[in-house]
Amino acid sequence: MTTTKCPSCGTEHAADTLAKVLYVCPRCGTYLHMPARERIMMLADPRAFKELDRGLVSVDPLRFTDQRSYRERLAEARRRTGLREAVVIGEARLEGRPVVLVVFDFDFMGGTMGSVVGEKVADAFEHATRRRWPVVSVVASGGARMQEGMLSLMQMAKTAATRAGHDRAGLAHIAVLTDPTFGGVAASFASLADVLIAEPGAEIGFVGPRVIDLTLNEPQPADSHRAEALFRAGMVDLVVGRPELRATVAFLVGHLSRPSARRARTLPGRAGAGVIRSVPEQSPPPPWHTVQLARHAGRPTSLEYITRLFARFVELHGDRQLGDDAAIVCGLGELKGQTVVVVAQERGRTDEEQAQRRRGRPFPEGYRKALRLMQLAAKFGLPVVTLIDTPGAYPGYQAEQRGIAQALAHNLQAMASLPTPIVSVVIGEGGSGGALALGVADRVLMLQNAIYSVISPEGAAAILFRDAARAQQVAEALKITADDLLRLGVIDGIVPEPEGGAHTDADLAARRLGGALQATLRDLTRMSVDTLLRRRYQKYRHIGKVGVYWRQVVRREMQELLDALEQRLLRREHGAGPDEDVRRRKDPAAQ
Repeated sequence: MTTTKCPSCGTEHAADTLAKVLYVCPRCGTYLHMPARERIMMLADPRAFKELDRGLVSVDPLRFTDQRSYRERLAEARRRTGLREAVVIGEARLEGRPVVLVVFDFDFMGGTMGSVVGEKVADAFEHATRRRWPVVSVVASGGARMQEGMLSLMQMAKTAATRAGHDRAGLAHIAVLTDPTFGGVAASFASLADVLIAEPGAEIGFVGPRVIDLTLNEPQPADSHRAEALFRAGMVDLVVGRPELRATVAFLVGHLSRPSARRARTLPGRAGAGVIRSVPEQSPPPPWHTVQLARHAGRPTSLEYITRLFARFVELHGDRQLGDDAAIVCGLGELKGQTVVVVAQERGRTDEEQAQRRRGRPFPEGYRKALRLMQLAAKFGLPVVTLIDTPGAYPGYQAEQRGIAQALAHNLQAMASLPTPIVSVVIGEGGSGGALALGVADRVLMLQNAIYSVISPEGAAAILFRDAARAQQVAEALKITADDLLRLGVIDGIVPEPEGGAHTDADLAARRLGGALQATLRDLTRMSVDTLLRRRYQKYRHIGKVGVYWRQVVRREMQELLDALEQRLLRREHGAGPDEDVRRRKDPAAQ
């Protein structure tokens, strides 16, 4: 009977026992190498897998020999695994949805990528592109296959090129990175996935810690390349255990696809329902009172609205460059059956959460994560909903060093031309550029007691009067309430709150916000992308010109012009010449 020894605890396990527990050591929980065929059985619907390129086998183009010949190593790997190569590709179904699977087997020469492995991966992406299917890859590889020299290295370019074509076709790629994933595989198609999932404890990277130690004599921390460390560094979206892996991948495959026109029209609700689009006649409360409500400790946070409004929400993490910022929460969810991408600033509820999330003050990596998810939404034609609740971007030295100004600017530019509907809602405090970087939208809504400002009242008072205590006075002058901003044309609608504020009845506040979002998305999803982009551009191109204050300026100037014309006519009637008329206009004392 074939047995496998756990490298962590040393326990011997029978093959049939490991298969039942998905190759997770029952004694210590270590994730063991899982054969490709077992992986396919775990992911694909029963009897739904159809292998492709089964006849492709590697040869020995360099006639390579080290301690053993390359041909001998290939023959041994085939006998031991029952496979012809280190990757198996094929058509499959996952909860009824068609996919192309690309599954590596580490026991076949360490899952290395030679010419045939690269060819099979490339064929998989091309086949998926022709069929317009997503690709699910499960990677376990030591990198390039040295026995094929530069031919092996060039497979990185080949697989990246075919993934690029698949990406341009608007198709999803979900990659599962297992232990280990290194070298040319990690640095090519595997890292180009729309969503990167890592298995717990997996070692992932370009150069492994042992190689770094041998080549540079730089010992690495024990967990330097572990999935959990990469997750904290923002390099992977999710760390998912094998028991939950199939359901997670199925959710992503089902939601990362372009919705049909029929599906886009299924949002219920009357157009414009639940949104105030003109300022009510009654007198609004003093602005400082609204400031206090916007900052109320019990006011619902973004996550509380997400929990109440978006079914089956799956949070995705990381900017793929530096880190994962807890001050911005991003993910996929369903709003009454409509898949949306949610991007939200989260200030936290408890003291511990507020410290972790810096009370909703994002770092640059938070905005880069937001941009990555919005670009994902654009690729699949999914609407974007942003929830704004921040005193502003983090104002410290760390943010400056990481490029906060550039991060905000890139978001503004990208949102202005993002080819998918965007709805932004200020749910609490919208502070300065840190708020606007999530607020360039087709429709901008505000909760009734939210505020949106170029600077906090305290900051403005400190600058203007050198006295932050005069914030209450400045709050009125800044015009930061929803009523003021609707008059100015900065926002498009106000969502009424429960009496006394959203904190008095979070469920009712969420229902009202949900109704407003459904109605607004219903309007936007009826428009073509060209219409959306044209109207969005016009909205921001003319902002400041269309508000009531601009109209008052125009009326005043028109009245002054009419008065001047009337005076000229009167002068002509009394015999004044044109030169005298000009002189009098230039010399106020002569008038």
